[in-house]
Amino acid sequence: MNKRLSILLGAALMIGGCSLAPSFTQPEAPVPEAWPSGPAYAAAGNTPGAPAAEIPWREFFTDERLQQIIEKALVNNRDLRLAALNVQRARAIYGIQRSALYPAVDATANGSKQRTPADLTSSGEVDYPEKYDVNLGVFAWEIDFFGRIRSLKDQALESYLATEQARRSTQILIISAVAEAYLALDADKENLNLAQTTLEAQQAAYQLIKRRVEVGIASELDLNRAQTQVDIARGDRSRFTQLVAQDQNALNFLVGTPMDVQDEMRSPDPADVGPFKAISAGISSEVLLKRPDILQAENILKAANANIGAARASLFPRISLTTAIGTASSELSGLFASGSGTWLFAPQIAMPVFDARLWSALDVTKAEKEIVLVQYEKAIQTAFREVADALAVQGTIDERLAAQQSLVGAASETYRLSAARYTKGIDNYLSVLDAHRSLYAAQQALVYLRLAKWANQVRLYAVLGGGAG
Repeated sequence: MNKRLSILLGAALMIGGCSLAPSFTQPEAPVPEAWPSGPAYAAAGNTPGAPAAEIPWREFFTDERLQQIIEKALVNNRDLRLAALNVQRARAIYGIQRSALYPAVDATANGSKQRTPADLTSSGEVDYPEKYDVNLGVFAWEIDFFGRIRSLKDQALESYLATEQARRSTQILIISAVAEAYLALDADKENLNLAQTTLEAQQAAYQLIKRRVEVGIASELDLNRAQTQVDIARGDRSRFTQLVAQDQNALNFLVGTPMDVQDEMRSPDPADVGPFKAISAGISSEVLLKRPDILQAENILKAANANIGAARASLFPRISLTTAIGTASSELSGLFASGSGTWLFAPQIAMPVFDARLWSALDVTKAEKEIVLVQYEKAIQTAFREVADALAVQGTIDERLAAQQSLVGAASETYRLSAARYTKGIDNYLSVLDAHRSLYAAQQALVYLRLAKWANQVRLYAVLGGGAG
């Protein structure tokens, strides 16, 4: 009997191998094969470097303090923790669904004793019948003839893989967000120092003009104009003090734990932060297909494809098998005696005759696949635009920086000459005021342009899939 049972189970496992899921073909990317070209991309297109996805984040970010902060964020950030837990859950669900393909062998033991009244027994006396049995077998195992369980297993597998790609996407997002927050903190601290230096210079100019007014060689109008510059600098100092505090709060939130503001978050030298390691976007947009969010969308599309197979299989008969071997006796002492062996073989088939819900469910899975396909294509288009935008910035930012540095130099010289002419009584203080405003604005713009350059390098690294490993 054991040999016969083994043969039956083996045959069922071999038969249940077909699948009604449609074959999956990767859709064509709805974006151009080559990156955009033109004046904005000329410099970016010739940038040498390795593919971003092949550069570990510790090699891309060279500043040691920034590396330490990113490491803390990868350990403590709640979004990344949640993504990792979702991966664990999806892995467990896949394990459950995969196990449904194979029979579960259970052992059962039962015992019963009851009282039967005399008027219900053939002997006319009260009877106490007993029954004991022990069985080992498979109970209600669905044989996957048409691939329903196999399709559900495939769907669970793709869902698990999608959550893993979602975790990698979250890691990229956190790394880039921490780096950008770190750079923003640096820029605002630099502007705070600039505001403080400007305030001190304007206070000194105010005192100088005040003494000139007292001796009658300057007007009250010049003194009031100097006062406006002092007040503007005071306001900017307070504003950048606020921004620095908010930047520190944002970085603490991303890292997931408070940091030592005086040590870990002290302002770095911009020369130490960048430039980052050179990366290349390649000559083809096909690199986008390796981005974790694109792979996630592809896994979701494959899962939707597998759901169609499960819905199709639901239209066909379901065959389940219950089989067991064991021993039974009316007395506990005779449970394992000779001749007490039992066996059970009970196949069952359930065939849907009329159930409109099954056809509607099939239509739902087909519509869901089309929805996911559109989402997949949109994810690729979004990724293409993100890379193209970053390349446009990379192709123009150096020229903008050079022009701004030249502007700062010219504004600084204009301010120096205006101040000298005012001191000699050639010009009024209005020219000095205008020259200082231009210089101050140019210096602030230069700080933000440097921030834009470094932040764009971080963004380009992220949108090309860097930092996932």
